[in-house]
Amino acid sequence: MNPYLDLLRDILDNGVEKGDRTGTGTLSVFGRQYRHDLAAGFPLLTTKKLHFRSIANELLWFLRGDTNTRWLKDNGVSIWDEWATESGDLGPIYGAQWTAWPTDDGPVNQIDYVVETLRNNPDSRRILFHGWNVGFLPDEAMTPQDNVRAGRMALPPCHLLYQFYVAGGRLSSQLYIRSSDSFLGLPYNTASLALLTHLLAQQCDLQPGEIIVTTGDSHIYLNHLEQVRTQLAREPRPLPTLHLRRRPATIYDYSFEDFEVRGYDPHPPIPAPVAV
Repeated sequence: MNPYLDLLRDILDNGVEKGDRTGTGTLSVFGRQYRHDLAAGFPLLTTKKLHFRSIANELLWFLRGDTNTRWLKDNGVSIWDEWATESGDLGPIYGAQWTAWPTDDGPVNQIDYVVETLRNNPDSRRILFHGWNVGFLPDEAMTPQDNVRAGRMALPPCHLLYQFYVAGGRLSSQLYIRSSDSFLGLPYNTASLALLTHLLAQQCDLQPGEIIVTTGDSHIYLNHLEQVRTQLAREPRPLPTLHLRRRPATIYDYSFEDFEVRGYDPHPPIPAPVAV
């Protein structure tokens, strides 16, 4: 994942200092892109250990259409706790928009549309889904919890547009991230995109191709600068591989036990505070 590490160097070298919603402050650049061929390995960072259980179970949670942290907690994931209400609610965030986008004619499952189109019209230029539903975006003047109580999202989607492309029997995907916490969040988003691409490829009788990550505001929080420098001083190691142990009936029927990551030998994790 050298392109990701190059992005961190780019932000350190060229980023401008900007304020942000959390009050932490960032170094920021705008409009970046990197790509990775999944035939070269599964993109779990090796310069610091990532918690694959959180990455995988969060994606499965999105695909369930779930917006409460209860299932995540039951499956060993706490990454959404800071934004949830006392009962674990997060409002109509990612999963709700992915699988039940509200329309006058009833909810639309965008994931079903993607799977159906990949199977029946793989040359379509409309194979995409997104989560930027302006009717449910939060009020930035309110806390995440108060937004949820008002029927809005706890946070607006950061990874908001996914598009898919088939050529030569290979499925490639591109993700647009409007706001990218490049030290903590971006490695998770990259691995999650890769995992989703593997699942869709298996369900649609395709081979995993390339993933492309495009970012808008790409930033490093000012309280992550030392952690970034520590990571960049480490030598990358070979990427692991992902193996799917079975092919369930639908994309909604995977479980964490279906995924096997082989050969993951990363450097130790690098703790850093989450900007809330």
